[in-house]
Amino acid sequence: MAEFASFRAFYPYYLGEHSQRLCRRWHFIGSSLVLLILLLAIAGDRWAWLWLLPVAGYGCAWIGHFVYEKNRPATFRHPLYSLMGDWVMYAQMLRGKVSF
Repeated sequence: MAEFASFRAFYPYYLGEHSQRLCRRWHFIGSSLVLLILLLAIAGDRWAWLWLLPVAGYGCAWIGHFVYEKNRPATFRHPLYSLMGDWVMYAQMLRGKVSF
């Protein structure tokens, strides 16, 4: 993360890597699945389901990047900031600040 002094500096770059609407939608689907799986695992006392969290989240996001955005996910170079960026973008999509 040497090229970004803070998450605040990273986030505009992150948004630029998600310029395609379908890429953002795949991220939204993946993040929603992560929340749903987590809720069902906790409510149903099915802790074995937790392995599905990265499969759902990253799987959907990577479809968005490789199929629609045609770029390499920022996760490979900036894993923590990318995870943070995904949830900030998700919240902003829910609030209408980033287009769905």
